[in-house]
Amino acid sequence: MTRKFAILGDIHANIDALDAVVEDARSQGVTDFLSVGDIVGYNAEPAACIAKIRELGCETVRGNHDHYASSPDVSLSDFHPLAAKVMEWTRRRLSQEDAEWLAGLPLEKKIAGFTLVHSTLDMPAHWGYVFDSLAAESNFAYQKTQVCFHGHTHVPIVYEKTAEVRHIEPSEVQIGIGRKFFINTGSVGQPRDGDPRASYAIYDMAERKVLFRRVAYDIEAAMERDRRAELPERLAARLAAGR
Repeated sequence: MTRKFAILGDIHANIDALDAVVEDARSQGVTDFLSVGDIVGYNAEPAACIAKIRELGCETVRGNHDHYASSPDVSLSDFHPLAAKVMEWTRRRLSQEDAEWLAGLPLEKKIAGFTLVHSTLDMPAHWGYVFDSLAAESNFAYQKTQVCFHGHTHVPIVYEKTAEVRHIEPSEVQIGIGRKFFINTGSVGQPRDGDPRASYAIYDMAERKVLFRRVAYDIEAAMERDRRAELPERLAARLAAGR
């Protein structure tokens, strides 16, 4: 059977967005679910999102929020104060089993001939951000597979390397021979590109194509969950803004 992968990133405890993405992916004939990390953080349903990912048999790598949520003795001094407050809240709501599961996730993983990482392959534990082709260049020096999927910035984008590195606007990307691709799937649970719909990617290995999907979901329900949990109002508001 030809495998067709749904690659999810930056779910961030948004169960409403995750459920909508899973439903959409199944309607597209996806056979496997994968995640580039940050299952928890920012929103109100960390345990529910972990349970859903595990129920799906979703292979995943560890994101920075997954790392800090499962490491209660690690300082949050590098976090923005808003993110640190929610991280403390998240830590209190994870079971020991969930925390151990997050802590045991690898920083990078090869599956079916391609790679998953949350940030970059050169220093995955430093959680560096890739916002431009120059930053992507460092990653390509360590990328041993033709395709690598990542997250962390919450913005879908494709970096392609031939003689030089260029970025491609995400829509449908043909995985051409003799090139490398470093692909950010965007965020399921907290998009930051001005489009509040959940973002994810489908990798069709038979067609050698990556298709980006945007999925509408019940944002008001997600915002209400955050408010009931007494999380900062700014986090609920940014779901509607997509910023």
